[in-house]
Order: sequence, then structure tokens, then C-alpha cells
Amino acid sequence: MKNFMIGQYGGFDQAKYARDFKEGFYGIEACLFDSEEDIQILHRESQAKGFAIGVHFPLRAGQAELRDALFMDTHDQTRAEAFERIERELAFMAFIQPTYVLFHYPKPVNLDDRVDWNVWRFHDSRDYVWERVYTEAEFQYRSEQVFAWLAEKGKEFHFTPVLEFDALNRYVYETEFLECLLQKYPTIKLCLDTCRLFLQEKIDPFFNARHVIQTYAKYAWSIHLKSVKVTADKVNFIHFPVLPECKPEEGWAPIEDYLTIIRKENPHVKIMFEHRSDLVTDEQLEHCYRWVEQLLSEPQGSTSSNNSI
Repeated sequence: MKNFMIGQYGGFDQAKYARDFKEGFYGIEACLFDSEEDIQILHRESQAKGFAIGVHFPLRAGQAELRDALFMDTHDQTRAEAFERIERELAFMAFIQPTYVLFHYPKPVNLDDRVDWNVWRFHDSRDYVWERVYTEAEFQYRSEQVFAWLAEKGKEFHFTPVLEFDALNRYVYETEFLECLLQKYPTIKLCLDTCRLFLQEKIDPFFNARHVIQTYAKYAWSIHLKSVKVTADKVNFIHFPVLPECKPEEGWAPIEDYLTIIRKENPHVKIMFEHRSDLVTDEQLEHCYRWVEQLLSEPQGSTSSNNSI
């Protein structure tokens, strides 16, 4: 469990900390804290207990209309404001010495015109743009701008920049461009979200989640681990804890398959439990942790899952 993390979103929840965080865990990922007092509590606990702090940008709530920085927007002023906002937040949070700072990528999300995205959760229409008005050349150019800038800020502020995949388009999964960029800027890492990957595969006939995991797990700093159930008529339990009794044949994400691929590609990746632990009992939560630990430590070939991609 030395690579396990829990999230604290909206503030420092003492009850969640007492229940979810176990001795030996790697750290806590913080996002959208409402008060600086809670940030101080997190900092003090980190120093006292010796765990790492990661930040899901932004650390502070109420600093902008949108949560995510639109650093790939088509408008020059919007991009400039996004970078300025990130830099202000990095300067503010320097005292807590975050191990990493995570940003959603791409932002705005580039949506494939061939896909119905109605079930995808966007805070605002500014969070996305359609492929037809955002060319592959522009996508590549803006991506490299982001990588170069974040690599420099990572050195300046001593953190690992992490890009969490939002909805992905063909510019990412049908070309080798992003892999080349990750190799060119090796200090930039990724975050793979099991719920997003599974949901996109269910709604996007051109997307293969296992293939994306196989390709990009080696570049991942962390996995945002949670499950979701998708049936013909609805999506349930968006942030449900992963449990072996949640079977893929019943519509649940194939978590065992995903983690088996990840173990082979990157066994030391951080596992951030981005779930609602209040949906399960104490016993189920402990079972969740033990099951994930087992899947990530089993020797290759010891599970019965079909891991073909």
C-alpha cells in the first residue's frame, strides 16, 4: 500500500482522513479547498505523518469561474490568462511542497464529431471544442506549448507536472504524437482515470480503453481509481469503489483487466482512490484496498482475466 493515495476535495475532511487513510499510504491529493485553514491542516498533517501532498489543480476554490485552466484554448487571451492563473497558484502553494500538480488534458477537451457526448460531464461549454474547428496541427502545436511551459515550471517550483486524460480524440489515440512528446519532455507524466476510460469506450465506437492503457501506462504517475456501471439505459455509481464483486458482465468497468495491464507496464504507479468511500462499509473499503494491492503485486499470468487488447 506504499503507493496508495486518497483524495480530499473541497477541504480537509477529518472523518474521511481517519477512515480512509491507512498507515503506510503514500499521500493525499487535494483539490478546491474552500479555506486556507484547511490547507494549513493538510500541511501540518503531512509534516507530522510524513506523507506526500499532490494537488489536483486548483488547490484553492473560488479563484476562477472554471475549475480547469484552458491552456489550449483557441483565443490568445484565454490561454494567457490560464498560464497566469496556474503560475499564481503554484506560487501560493509552494509552501506545502506538492510532489506533483495535476491538470486535465487536453483543455478545452477536443470532442470527436462522430460521437454522442451527452453523458460526459462538463462544467461549462467553454470546457470543450469540436474537432472540426480545432485542427490536428493546432492540437499538436498547443500541446507542445503546454508541455514546454509545464516542464519549465516543474523545475522552477520543484514538482512533477501530471496531465490527466479527459475525453480523448483521434489526435491522441490514432497517432504517436503524444508518445513522442512524452519522450521529449520526460518530466511530464500522465494520470489515467479508470472511470473516464471505461465510459468513453462505452459511448465512443472508435475508442479502446485497454489499448490506451497499454500505450500510456508506462508514462503514468498515477491512476485515478474508481468504478462505474454502464447499462443500456443509464450510467450508475460514477465514483464507486472498485470491488471484485462488481462484475464486468453486469456492466461494471473491467478493473481487474485494467490493473493487470498497468501492473505489467508500470508496477510502481501511484493509485489514487478517487471514489466515494461513503458508498461502502468499512469492511468493503478494506476489501477494496486489499484487492487492488493483490492485483498489483501478483506475478504475471496468475490471474484468469482476458487481457487482450
